[in-house]
Amino acid sequence: MSTDLERVTLSGPTMGTRWNAELGVPAGADLAALERALAAAVARVDGQMSTWKENSDLMRLNAAPVGQWVSVPAELMQVLARGLEIGRLSDGAFDIGLGDLARAWGFNAQPPDEAAIRAALGRPRRPAHERLELDPSNGRARKLEPVALDLSGIAKGYGVDRMMQVCDDFAIASALVALDGELRGKGVQPDGRPWAVAIENPDPDPADRRALSVLELQDAAVATSGDYRQWVRVGQARLSHSMDRTRGGPVQPGIASVTVVAPDCMAADAMATAILVSGREKGMKLANRQGIDCLILERSAGGIVRHGVGPLFTGHDKPAPART
Repeated sequence: MSTDLERVTLSGPTMGTRWNAELGVPAGADLAALERALAAAVARVDGQMSTWKENSDLMRLNAAPVGQWVSVPAELMQVLARGLEIGRLSDGAFDIGLGDLARAWGFNAQPPDEAAIRAALGRPRRPAHERLELDPSNGRARKLEPVALDLSGIAKGYGVDRMMQVCDDFAIASALVALDGELRGKGVQPDGRPWAVAIENPDPDPADRRALSVLELQDAAVATSGDYRQWVRVGQARLSHSMDRTRGGPVQPGIASVTVVAPDCMAADAMATAILVSGREKGMKLANRQGIDCLILERSAGGIVRHGVGPLFTGHDKPAPART
C-alpha cells in the first residue's frame, strides 16, 4: 500500500448509536464532503427503516391495512427482499416480522407488557416470508395478514454496506466502516497491515469485554449477534433482544454470541441472528449449508466454549485472515 495515504477517522450519530469510518485517503481529499456523504447514507437508511420514527417508510408499511399495496423506496425493498430470503433459508429462524414481540418484551424503551407476553408465548405464527408480499418491479409491498415488521437484525448491516458504497464512490481503496458490531473492510490500512477487528468476550459488563481473538478483515464484512449487549431484565432473568418466533419470546440462554464473516454486511448481520436463534446444532448446520464462516461462543459451566464453522474459524488458535 502506498504510504502517501493519510489515515483519518470520521464518525457521527445515527440509529441510537454512532457510525465510524477509518480511512486511508490521499492528501487534499475533501473530507467535509466525504463526511457529509457518509452521514447522509446512514441517515437515509434510518429514515426508511427505523421502528422508532413513526413517519419512516417501514412504519408506514406497518400501519397500512392488510391487503393494501404500499409504495416503498428501492433501498427498503432491497432489505425487505433480503430479509425474507434469509428467513426462507433459515426456516424462519431469522424473521423480520417480530416487531410485536420486541415491543411486548420491552425492547422499545417501554417496560415489558405482561399481558402481551402471555398472549405471545407459545402462540403459533407464520414467518414473515409467508405474511408479506413484495412486488419489486412496481416498488410496492403488502401484508397478507397482520404483521409488525422490524429490521433491527439487518438494517445496520445494510447501513454499513451503504457507507462502503460511499467509499467506493469517492475512490477510497482503504476503509473500515462500522455501526456497532457490524463492520466492513476494504483493502488494507495505509501502512499495509490488514484491518484488525476484535472478537469480544461476551460479557454483559463492558469492563470485561476483552478481545478473545482478532480477525484480520480485508474485502469482507463481519457481524456479531449475541445476548450480552442488548437485553432486559424480567423478574430475575436477563433476556436477550433476539426473538425466537417459535417460542414467542427471547431466545433460550445458551449461545452467548455468533460472529459471521460474509462478502456484504447485510448478509453477515442477518445470518448472525439466524444462527443465534437456531441454536448451536441447527445453527452450525445452517452455516455449513450456506457455506458461511462463523464462530459460535457458547456458555457452559466451565466458561465460554468455541465452535467454529468454515476455514476462517476452524483449526486455528486465532481466526485466519478474512478475504473474499
